Amino acid sequence: MTRTLTDRRALRRNRQRASRDPALFLHETAIDEVQDRLSFVNKSFTDASIVTGLPDPWKAAFPEAQIVADTETLALEPESRDLILHAMSLHWADDPVGQLIQCRRALRPDGLFIAVFFGGQTLHQLRAVLAQAESDLRGGLSPRVLPMGDIRDLGALLQRAGFALPVADTLPLDVSYENLIALMHDLRAMGEANALNARPRNFTRRDVLLRAADLYASSFSTPDGRIPATFELITLTGWAPSADQPQPLRPGSATTRLADALGTSETKLKD
Repeated sequence: MTRTLTDRRALRRNRQRASRDPALFLHETAIDEVQDRLSFVNKSFTDASIVTGLPDPWKAAFPEAQIVADTETLALEPESRDLILHAMSLHWADDPVGQLIQCRRALRPDGLFIAVFFGGQTLHQLRAVLAQAESDLRGGLSPRVLPMGDIRDLGALLQRAGFALPVADTLPLDVSYENLIALMHDLRAMGEANALNARPRNFTRRDVLLRAADLYASSFSTPDGRIPATFELITLTGWAPSADQPQPLRPGSATTRLADALGTSETKLKD
């Protein structure tokens, strides 16, 4: 039996709680990133969909787009869209490749796909201090921070899903907080609190939290006494294959030497 990464019920509860008084600055940054990329695309889009678990900021930024819940099976018809944004939710997917494949199938030829979500460097400080505190006081570890992929692995997902012209970018963001409690409060307001299926179901012990707070302050605090938190935004961009797109040349078909193009002399290698 396959074990699931995410407790979808807990994730929905976290998002509903966050919607009452949300902290949306990372979604706003992600929206800016997507809009910046779209501004460089010499093409207009008429049938856009946004796959997301927090629709409000994305609907405000793209009012004409169809909002699609980030469920395991996406409500997208084959070849029905020319633009799909997967917005700040792919890191919670049990099957991220499956999500990408569904989006690719829903795109018409030469349709554009952009995904933005959290990458592996996100909250590395919090992950380290919680693991150390729990190991010190309880002699073991519990899954408390979502595991996230590295950009070197995530970029390959686009090719596995069948996208053409794949590109993967990373944007690290450093945010500072007064203390660990303020950071955890913000994570709840983002809807990014722990929703792992294997998470402990009881509240974190007070002594573990206090130990983690001390470790955070001693290991990472800034000169002004605040603590940093890293959020890494990964952006994946790919196109649904089309005969009109640039195609790679056949190996050996080049008619110009690289040395001539660079205006330099060619140095032969020794046998």
